[in-house]
Amino acid sequence: MLSYLIKRIAFSVPTLLALLVITFSVLRLAPGGPFDGERVLPAEVQANLNHKYGLDRPVSAQLALWIGNVARGDLGYSSQYSDRNVTEVIGNSLPTSMGLGLSALALALFVGIPLGTFAAWKRNSIWDWGSMFIAVSGVSLPSYLLASLLILVFSIQLNWLPPALWEGPEYWILPMITLGARPAAMIARITRAAMLESLTADYIRTAYAKGLSPFRVVFKHALKNSLIPVVTIAGPIAAQLVTGSFLVEMVFQI
Repeated sequence: MLSYLIKRIAFSVPTLLALLVITFSVLRLAPGGPFDGERVLPAEVQANLNHKYGLDRPVSAQLALWIGNVARGDLGYSSQYSDRNVTEVIGNSLPTSMGLGLSALALALFVGIPLGTFAAWKRNSIWDWGSMFIAVSGVSLPSYLLASLLILVFSIQLNWLPPALWEGPEYWILPMITLGARPAAMIARITRAAMLESLTADYIRTAYAKGLSPFRVVFKHALKNSLIPVVTIAGPIAAQLVTGSFLVEMVFQI
């Protein structure tokens, strides 16, 4: 196991280097510069800024310097907050994004798995149709639209929950629902498809033949094997939620 992990880490190094080179190249090929704006800077100021950030060096030297800084965890200073390091900015905001993303993942698993299980168990019934309608709606609705609807209903009309900020548990509910709706819908659909396949397997028929109750067969035997695809996609979904919550954080002023 240790040798396998070492090999995987060793193989990931060239991939990371290639990604760094591609990112650097795309930024260099993009039109404009980091200090371009509506107001044209004087030539002396532009030269001083280029020298400060190493932009007056050869491209190869800039690339080597940038990769070395990234390897040390030094991402430089923010162009928006000139007195703050980029690592500090990320460090201050990442815990909040991680908390929101992991909460949304927990909600998605807590809602999506039972929803997909009941849909497969009650196939072609109102439970199935209703569950899949909710799942399709969750996938189809953009997050900003869902956030606006939640704020309109629960904050403005019912006055149950605060519409913005991140100051306590009651502030987490609407952003968590907004961010977790789409992955919950995806998990529900994947769980339903896996459950339908498991419910037609021979060991399920054997369990029914032994006289086990339908609830025990579905939730103890069929669901256990149906969770394999859900566990497979849980990792990528978690990464997407933690790193892709920017729009939701903007809407709720987190």
